[in-house]
Amino acid sequence: MTADSASFSLPLWVMIVPVAVLVLFGVVVWLKGRPFAEGAVFRASRLSSGNRLLPTQVLITPTSVVQFTPGWIGKQEESIHMAHIASVKIQTGVLLSDVLIETSGGASPIRCHGHRKSDAVEMKRLIEQYQDRYYQSGTRPGPAGPDAPGR
Repeated sequence: MTADSASFSLPLWVMIVPVAVLVLFGVVVWLKGRPFAEGAVFRASRLSSGNRLLPTQVLITPTSVVQFTPGWIGKQEESIHMAHIASVKIQTGVLLSDVLIETSGGASPIRCHGHRKSDAVEMKRLIEQYQDRYYQSGTRPGPAGPDAPGR
């Protein structure tokens, strides 16, 4: 065995470990990017800043809007009931749009950054549709419980 051939022979594990780490990283990113719930889930584009590896998702249901932000360990969820949504604003850029969902209570709004324009318009349409249904059903938000006024 010559000195030249010995310098190029690496143990097999030295080549396998980096490949396995990259595959594991790719699987974790893929799993974290899947829709977190059934229904109308809108995922931010990976082209937008802050969403490259773990994109934020927004779920819109007939009763609430949920913003889901995955993390490497854990997650963050924020929800607003349809009765407490005051306005929905869309700010459109060249490729992507931002959606701002403000609450009637003055709490911090849900900011959805980096959605496709069509998704942003659909998010607003769904919220307005569900709010119309909610208020047409005659259900109104208000105090509840035995100590509420008028009970």
